[in-house]
Amino acid sequence: MGPYSEKKQIERAGSIQRLLDSNPQMDDYMKSIWQKHAMNIAFTEEEYNRRVKSIYSNLQPRHKGGWATYE
Repeated sequence: MGPYSEKKQIERAGSIQRLLDSNPQMDDYMKSIWQKHAMNIAFTEEEYNRRVKSIYSNLQPRHKGGWATYE
């Protein structure tokens, strides 16, 4: 995830809408997934940063030694 960009978020919403509009044969389950993604797009920097923090603050290293540190 990069820095917040309102332009990028609008592009993402537009891409999802075009996907939905151009695939009328898409089954209802897949439509609901993409509609949920569209509704969950963060359109403010505050919301975007809150989501990034919630995702990355809960990550744990998968390997045994923990995170690599450089001193």
